[in-house]
Amino acid sequence: MDKNNLIVYLEIEDGKVADVSLELLTKGRVLASRLGVKLEAVVLGDKLDTVEEQVFPYGVDTLYKVQDSRLSPYTSNPHSAVLINLFKEIKPQICLMGATCIGRDLGPRVSSCLHSGLTADCTALEIGDHTDPKTGKEYKDLLYQIRPAFGGNIVATIVNPECRPQMATVREGVMKKEVFDPAHKGEVINLDAKKYVSDEDFVVEIIDRHIEKSKINIKNSPIIVAGGYGVGSKENFQMLHDLAATIGAEVGASRAAVDAGFTEHARQIGQTGVTVRPKLYIACGISGQIQHIAGMQDSSIIISINNDPNAPINTIADYVITGNVEDVVPKLIKYYKKNSK
Repeated sequence: MDKNNLIVYLEIEDGKVADVSLELLTKGRVLASRLGVKLEAVVLGDKLDTVEEQVFPYGVDTLYKVQDSRLSPYTSNPHSAVLINLFKEIKPQICLMGATCIGRDLGPRVSSCLHSGLTADCTALEIGDHTDPKTGKEYKDLLYQIRPAFGGNIVATIVNPECRPQMATVREGVMKKEVFDPAHKGEVINLDAKKYVSDEDFVVEIIDRHIEKSKINIKNSPIIVAGGYGVGSKENFQMLHDLAATIGAEVGASRAAVDAGFTEHARQIGQTGVTVRPKLYIACGISGQIQHIAGMQDSSIIISINNDPNAPINTIADYVITGNVEDVVPKLIKYYKKNSK
């Protein structure tokens, strides 16, 4: 088996690979090509027949499949055991996972057992060199694990010079999902679960599962009206819903607005919420902290409505309307209705 490649852990539900995993394969393909290594993927569970046709177009060179009905749905010990033992064998230099409930549980278990580092919630991943300031030792082609730190006051680049694999988790929507080559074909390696996981690891059995799907879908909305702390109140937030209903948009919010109780957490956009890429993003009363900007900076057009002409979000906005949200939003609704007849 080839050593020191880049591997992505694939999350799977009912035979379908999660979007966050496909996003990581897209990024992983770029990083693997830059390093001159193979892009690998590993999937554990049941109903794995169609996984290769889902992931090979994203540039996967090697797909490790561990088929065992006991590995589905996800449980901590068995999935950790398989990855730990497989990684000891194939020694990947980089492992990427989604910053999901599963990735947040699995990543730390694997990295702590293998004594490697792990950077959570990365907003960017790059390859670059590093010189240790103390020893002067130079390291080539490390994974730059980039994320906001210290309450978002800086963007930190974290490196892991010695320990392997270099591990990072990334939230859904942060990376772009793009097919590499529809005709790309990789190799499938079927692994025997018994070789990697012991019966004792299956001590926990899931008897019943209830998954409630979110009714709010801001991730796929082409237009988003987002409100921040500057909207002022829960009542004022209703204006944003009125505007959204008028122009066919979905309502989002900054963390400050959610923390203040203006709206629910499912609408939160940013480093600790959802990452969105709408065609139009209308930011109402949002100051533009780095964590929020990380979640919406790839919007095609950004309109900022703010009574502070120096609000940080204005620097990335295409259009800035300086004024109070409660004055501006009703006018937007009025003129949109007037002009759309």
